Amino acid sequence: MGTKTLDDFNFEGKRALVRVDFNVPMQDGKVSDVTRLARSAPTIQELADKGAKLVLLSHFGRPKGKIVPDMSLAPVVDALRDLLGRDVVFGRDCIGEEAARAVAATNFGGICLLENTRFHPGEEKNDPDFAKALSANGDIFVGDAFSTAHRAHASNVGVAAFLPACAGRAMEREVDYLTQSMANPERPMMAVVGGAKVSSKLAVLENLVTKADYLVVGGGMANTFLHAMGIDVGKSLCEPDLAPIVQKILSKAAEAKCEVVLPCDVVVATEFKAHAESRVRPADKTAADEMILDLGPDSVDLIAGKMENCKTLVWNGPLGAFEVPPFDTATIEAAKYAGNLAKVGKLVAVAGGGDTVAALNHAKAADDFTYISTAGGAFLEWMEGKALPGVEVLKS
Repeated sequence: MGTKTLDDFNFEGKRALVRVDFNVPMQDGKVSDVTRLARSAPTIQELADKGAKLVLLSHFGRPKGKIVPDMSLAPVVDALRDLLGRDVVFGRDCIGEEAARAVAATNFGGICLLENTRFHPGEEKNDPDFAKALSANGDIFVGDAFSTAHRAHASNVGVAAFLPACAGRAMEREVDYLTQSMANPERPMMAVVGGAKVSSKLAVLENLVTKADYLVVGGGMANTFLHAMGIDVGKSLCEPDLAPIVQKILSKAAEAKCEVVLPCDVVVATEFKAHAESRVRPADKTAADEMILDLGPDSVDLIAGKMENCKTLVWNGPLGAFEVPPFDTATIEAAKYAGNLAKVGKLVAVAGGGDTVAALNHAKAADDFTYISTAGGAFLEWMEGKALPGVEVLKS
């Protein structure tokens, strides 16, 4: 990945200033999902074992540069302590005397979590003075939050101007897998892009048609593609104004020899609700009072057949309205098929994005994928081919 890693530094007796992503879901004042804590656990454990004093930085929520008690990171301490089996000191600020006292009270081999970096306006502005104040609590900066890498903020970019920097294990692993799947994939390579609107993923689609051998378009996005090809989609979610742009994407795909895979059959209903009466129709036979809510079985078979010949898969977004049964069927079946191929080593399957993770968990296929990214915006910008500031700043 062209960056220094934990292997390039001697951390014994050093303060490791580690940018993690502990922007975790809370319920009744407690962490309800420790996935993001677990992602940084290997970095934290390794540095502690190497004799470093860990000083953890993270944002939480959107307090807009002000102290909002409900957005304190204090409740994370208990969850982190339980997960790691180690004591965790909490600092009631991330800079200044409060932070310095908490860091001083932490032993080498110990862990200190500092308060929400977004309680200060300098964080999101990447203010150099604020970044310098953050860096006062560390000797080496460790970037371990890929999910924030698309933002040039003080705690993940600015501090690297004041400290030697390297990637933590979670960052290293994430970038390695995404590079393997996008920059230098084993071919043939398939990209699956779903979700509601083409407008939210235009840059992703335009980049992927130059990278992938197959581009599968699902979800409400597929309706806009069908409309652009002159196919009536009835009452389906659609962005008709984007038809000219979709046609350009299809032309670009043809030039790049990327096959765009659209549904050949669809599941339709006259109302959008759980267990609504539905039927399977050819993709070009949707009635005026019907809406397309999922891909049909022949479409899933088509995707599976092409996937069978692929070596790399990148997946972002569900294929249908997966939150509402029975319109989760295509996502479940295609995800299980991909997971099975990955499990037996026939496919490197990488997926990311909030809805994607939820969909793959719903399909009980996430554990079989080669790698699941918990990043949302950063994963999408990576798929767009953008350089991410939080990754670039770690490069040697």
